Amino acid sequence: MSKFAEPMVRLIDELKKLPGIGSKTAQRLAFHILRSNDDDAEALAAAVRDVKASLRLCSVCNNITDIDPCVYCSSATRNQRLICVVEEPTNIASVEKTKHFNGVYHVLHGAISPLHGVGPEQLRIANLMRRVEDSQVDEVIIATNPTVEGEATATYLSGQLRRSGLRVTRIATGIPAGSDIEYADEITMLKSIEGRREL
Repeated sequence: MSKFAEPMVRLIDELKKLPGIGSKTAQRLAFHILRSNDDDAEALAAAVRDVKASLRLCSVCNNITDIDPCVYCSSATRNQRLICVVEEPTNIASVEKTKHFNGVYHVLHGAISPLHGVGPEQLRIANLMRRVEDSQVDEVIIATNPTVEGEATATYLSGQLRRSGLRVTRIATGIPAGSDIEYADEITMLKSIEGRREL
């Protein structure tokens, strides 16, 4: 095996800590950084430092933001009575791409997973409950992933959120648009049938 200089070994080891980055990819990235000019390397290092120094969680919805409250929670044009609950901040972009949701968000930062030691107390559920109790919320849309953990989280949240006058809904799941029923697995097909609607 090739021996690299100690700074290169350290950089490769740090890059391997990133999700989805193995040894080979870490080496390619490290050598790319080494070959880049000083300005580009410094810009990358500054961007990493800036992200750690400037970003924090919104005190209302737990989204990653550089202002508090975040742009969604502080917007006068968004429906503050409609909350969409998602697992991770990255899920917000998927909902926003539809251009049809004008409510606000609540980020749990995970899903209930007893196998991985993640219970409701490890998620940001307590401040969701306070939001619902302290403000006039009409509907909470639970948009957790259609996985075992996401379904467990949705079931738990629906039980916790039950109160008079509050509508608790779950995003529909099933056959994706443009795909063929022939290739759907049994769970996807079951969810499609259960989530059917009138035409």
